[in-house]
Amino acid sequence: MNNIRKILVPTDFSTASEKALDYTINFVKEDKSIEVTILHIVSNHGGRTREEMETKLQATKERFHSSLIKDCHWAIKSGPIISEITNAQVEFSSDMIIMGTQGSHTDVLKDVTNTSELVLEADCPVLVIPENKKVFSINNIALALGKDEIDDSSPLGVLHDIAMGFHANVHLLTINSNGDHETTTNDTNEGILEYFLEAVTYYHAFPQNSDMEQGILDYVKEKDIDMLAILPRNHAKKSNPSEGRLTKLLTLHSEVPVLTID
Repeated sequence: MNNIRKILVPTDFSTASEKALDYTINFVKEDKSIEVTILHIVSNHGGRTREEMETKLQATKERFHSSLIKDCHWAIKSGPIISEITNAQVEFSSDMIIMGTQGSHTDVLKDVTNTSELVLEADCPVLVIPENKKVFSINNIALALGKDEIDDSSPLGVLHDIAMGFHANVHLLTINSNGDHETTTNDTNEGILEYFLEAVTYYHAFPQNSDMEQGILDYVKEKDIDMLAILPRNHAKKSNPSEGRLTKLLTLHSEVPVLTID
């Protein structure tokens, strides 16, 4: 996976974090050249000393080495969680962040999590792993598209790498929320997607649903999708990431890993 050489995995040692660590082990298993950095942000309210955190991180590091990963580093930082993660991503030149989430069952954003905020703040792809994810598989990936032109196509190289690395099919998913009988892709987007998905098996899908989020989640379930990919810049202005409502809701409600490509 040429676009993914270094991965950052934040952990608070919760069940969700452990799930993300397990997923990371399986994700890099086929590419021993990928380096992993495990990051813990010290919280003043966590009740643990720095020495205790270092012991836990060392145990996690040994767990990764036992899984034959080429290189694994660990780091402890203190400060605001989101900013420390984004700063660490820059410091360690990480190409991707893999982070767990407990998700939420509500239909509103009052239960916003650190993970759902991070996906809009990070300047790299973020792979969000639901706490209830049980089996690792990447056979089918759905890329949720809007009707607007893709404004930055370069991050699609990550999607190509993952699809090729796991021999996965890509479903190009556009929810028809207006009830039109016919929906087609934006011509510019079509050319971009053909270029970045060269040698990847992909399909177009245009299911109808007046609720964009529900239409995406229904398709994921119906087609046994293993990973949902979204483009946050299509769901929020970069200058005002708090407007990315759809992106946040999908990271909170999806039962499969969500890859935000930015």
